[in-house]
Amino acid sequence: MVYDVNALLNHINRIRKEIGHEEVSIDIKEVLYDKYTNEMWIITNDRPDKSAIIGKGGWVIGRLREELEIASIHVESYSDFLQKEYRMELSLNKLNSFVTENKDNLDYGAFIALNNLIDILKIKLDNLYSFNFYKYFKDLDESPYGYFEAEKPAAIVALSGGTDSSFSLILAKKLGFNPIAITVDPGTIVLPKQFKHNIDKLVSELDVTHEYIQVDYDELIEESFTGRFHPCGRCSKIIEDTLYKYALENDIPIVIFGDMLATGSQCITEQICNFDENEVKINENSENESSVDKEVNNHKVIRLNLPASLSVSKLENKSLTSHYNLIKFKGFGCPLLYEVHKKFPHMKRYSIQRILRETRSGVLEPGEALDLIWSFYKTD
Repeated sequence: MVYDVNALLNHINRIRKEIGHEEVSIDIKEVLYDKYTNEMWIITNDRPDKSAIIGKGGWVIGRLREELEIASIHVESYSDFLQKEYRMELSLNKLNSFVTENKDNLDYGAFIALNNLIDILKIKLDNLYSFNFYKYFKDLDESPYGYFEAEKPAAIVALSGGTDSSFSLILAKKLGFNPIAITVDPGTIVLPKQFKHNIDKLVSELDVTHEYIQVDYDELIEESFTGRFHPCGRCSKIIEDTLYKYALENDIPIVIFGDMLATGSQCITEQICNFDENEVKINENSENESSVDKEVNNHKVIRLNLPASLSVSKLENKSLTSHYNLIKFKGFGCPLLYEVHKKFPHMKRYSIQRILRETRSGVLEPGEALDLIWSFYKTD
């Protein structure tokens, strides 16, 4: 269905007037409507136009949705899409060059899965405003042209039970990586039971092999309560090292993370892991390589930030994971972080910096960021 832009603008301004908002001049670039999902996308020229359509407290867009009897209305600014489009083009160039340069060294399953990622990235670029991951994969599952899955695992996915890592696992499975999900388990102060509920439910529904790896966090926890450092950075390093070791020991070429900040040319990188031979048991596969080359290759892992490669927003993330009936969590971080915040309030500053990084990158909307920051103070 095609909506007349001028008629829609008159409708919006009437609602604004009725609820006491001033009349403003609003620019709409494009209006899209999907009759199958009963969803509308209103694309404005810039963020102020977007704010005017949404209205204070979301009142305008709420009334508009009710009066038009539309299930969901998405208001987006074209200026935001320009940034997203640019980042996805950078990702596409990086992935294409990476696959081309490494095609002789890549495992066949990894090669196919990475090409599937390139394929979906192109499709998303062609449907910049309205691409929907759930609908895309549902249509693909019902067609005879679905993605082939690697015969043996081509990737492991860091799975914490949150929306970002859950999204990454779903994508990895759908794209044919035949992933193994790995959860670093330091205990309930970092990994609460409700997160384990999401983990167990998701891997069961996706039919994915999963493993909990027990890791001793006693030293990290003890040092966190001295107030000398923020725990998130060291925690991330422990998780990364654990997954890299697992990948090397099990001859799995790719490690997938849910971090959404490593966009563009940083979405896929080669990591040289400096573990000694006592830490990692490596299978010796090649007799022709020099000892130096063999040592380097035996300690090389491909890191793929899957959501970042597709410039996924939190809204897109939640839109896909919501179909798997996972427990929704409010707030930011784990119980350890909240305890550190209580004992050392100055540490909230560094957590807020992490949230602002995601906001600046366009991953989080300002309102979402505000809710996360406010959650630090509601628990005081």
